[in-house]
Amino acid sequence: MPKKTADNMDLPPSLTAPRYMDIPTFMRTHLITDPAEFDIAIIGVPYDGAVTNRPGARHGPRELRNASSLMRTIHHVTRVNPYEVCRIGDGGDVHFTRVYEIEPSHTEITSYFANFHEAGVVPLAAGGDHSITFPILRAIVKNGPVGLIHIDAHTDTWDEFMGSRYSHGSPFRRGVEENLLDPQRTIQIGIRGAQTSSEGWDYSRDIGMRVIFIEEFNQLGVEAAIAEARRIVGDGPTYLSFDIDSLDPAYAPGTGTPEVGGLTSIQAQELLRGLRGLNLIGADVVEVAPAYDQTGNTALVGATMMYEILCLLAESVG
Repeated sequence: MPKKTADNMDLPPSLTAPRYMDIPTFMRTHLITDPAEFDIAIIGVPYDGAVTNRPGARHGPRELRNASSLMRTIHHVTRVNPYEVCRIGDGGDVHFTRVYEIEPSHTEITSYFANFHEAGVVPLAAGGDHSITFPILRAIVKNGPVGLIHIDAHTDTWDEFMGSRYSHGSPFRRGVEENLLDPQRTIQIGIRGAQTSSEGWDYSRDIGMRVIFIEEFNQLGVEAAIAEARRIVGDGPTYLSFDIDSLDPAYAPGTGTPEVGGLTSIQAQELLRGLRGLNLIGADVVEVAPAYDQTGNTALVGATMMYEILCLLAESVG
């Protein structure tokens, strides 16, 4: 059966209804029952079994769904309406059966995302801790390594923690090792915070990743950082990973490993908007841990960044 196009797919009434009504799917979109009918799936990954500090990101997808009800359709800067460009839906949550075991849980993530990838659907994931990016890459990277734009306070390129090689501090090291990521086409932006070891910083540098610490970011400015990101990844397929702790905790305190001195919310939005036109094959927003922010603002910030990324993906896919 031929796929529907964005302009002949019935949009859910909830997109224009009062935002407090209806079941809170991601961005108030259709709940996906047949991946073949969609171009982009927003998928929840309620998993935080690989954190090294404070837990709570398992609750991120639910609160991001709630906060995403506040999003509207037309971007006020780019005037992009992603729902007119692509068929976008809520892909539900990954179903876990062995949450106390990291590697089997990662296998379940890979299997869930592979189902969408095989149907030609581009994923936008809502985490969950940052370890989820690695099994997502396993599901969607099939033809050699891809580029990476990684916005975060931490490089997440450590080798192991407490005997595990699959913590949320290791996904991009594992991605390079499995030939999923091209370190020469990888840029990490916003890195900061004291560490007990320089291992992650050293690995990223030695393997060839471009690391922009927050001090350099502030010296360069947003526009120059965007230009550097575009130079590094070029025109090839690229994955975008956004950790909410890239922002200063003044803007997003609800996360497991906060680091002061980070991006402002408008800097993060401007940075994402500068990535228009790149060949994006998927993305995620991770590490929202709602319990550490009673105001709900972190989930709102996370959902807003997801909307910014959704607009990028829609233009890339469409």
